[in-house]
Amino acid sequence: MANILYITSIQIDFGILHTLAEECGKARIQRPLIVTDQGVKAVGIVQKALDALPGLEVAVFDQTPSNPTESAVRAAVAVYHAHQCDGLIAVGGGSSIDCAKGVAIAATHPGPLTTYATIEGGSPKITAAVAPLIAVPTTAGTGSEVARGAIVIVDDGRKLGFHSWHLVPKVALLDPELTLGLPPGLTAATGMDAIAHCMETFMAAPFNPPADGIALDGLTRGWAHIERATTNGQDRDARLNMMSASAQGALAFQKGLGCVHSLSHSLGGVNPRLHHGTLNAMFLPAVVRFNAHAESVQRERRLERMAYAMGLGAIEGAAPAAEAIAQAIVAMNARLGLPTGLGAMGVERAWFDKIIAGALADHCHKTNPLIATPEDYRGMLEAAM
Repeated sequence: MANILYITSIQIDFGILHTLAEECGKARIQRPLIVTDQGVKAVGIVQKALDALPGLEVAVFDQTPSNPTESAVRAAVAVYHAHQCDGLIAVGGGSSIDCAKGVAIAATHPGPLTTYATIEGGSPKITAAVAPLIAVPTTAGTGSEVARGAIVIVDDGRKLGFHSWHLVPKVALLDPELTLGLPPGLTAATGMDAIAHCMETFMAAPFNPPADGIALDGLTRGWAHIERATTNGQDRDARLNMMSASAQGALAFQKGLGCVHSLSHSLGGVNPRLHHGTLNAMFLPAVVRFNAHAESVQRERRLERMAYAMGLGAIEGAAPAAEAIAQAIVAMNARLGLPTGLGAMGVERAWFDKIIAGALADHCHKTNPLIATPEDYRGMLEAAM
């Protein structure tokens, strides 16, 4: 078992869920609310969490949608207050963890959730009063279990980010055993989400060498194991490495992300039924090609280093490395059974103006190594179709 203390406490091992009651004690949680969804409940994982909490008064909210919404947060807050809960346990993928972070804010802070959105200037308004949170991820993708942010679709339809160091879970219990039954399609989509985090934060503009190192190692692990995890869901080594890659991507993206996520966040708000990880996989090739023109990417040979980490060999020059990486991503998406592009996902060109407007306003827009114009975003959307 590895115990990593970076941003928060991370316990990673098969069967580590059994320490859940102990971690509640450390966080001074006596009456937790489990925030989860129907799918996680149906496969018995919620019951495993309940079994690991003997003697505690536990309430359950299992109505998290595939993309968390402000209305779902309100419903969970009602359960939280009705049962006089004093902390949260998120059990599920990024949606459940982000929903729980929304509850951590809304249950302890006045006013509508939008008040605390990053682009609304709300981050400083999130205080230490937030409800304590323990995260138990059941997918290897978003890394929200170790991140300071959450993405929630608010009442006006925007998909907004909420960021504060107070939102970082007190502990992340990474149990790869919980991902062994994950279906191939979801394994692929969430796995590409993790890989996108590692790649995009490594390309991002801010100076943060420790984050870069974590991201590059996460990319190496994720790229080497995603296909194995998808084709053989019982491959324990692949599941362990994908769960690590997921956490590493989020440990690193404290540095910032970029155009992949500004587009994905915006499009996810236009059509909440679209899977975030799949959208990231669709946008990555176009954004990698775009970023090849960034001075910081060229100076620090970021694309050449990414290509080497992906096993593509030693490539000289940002443009050739970008092309090799983009082609490798397209090929990987095909092998994983992901869509061939946005068009295959039902995205329409009539949506482009709204997607672009949302991307320009997104919190990830300004940390891309090359600031995109509306026409740049239009070109990326067209390339991803």
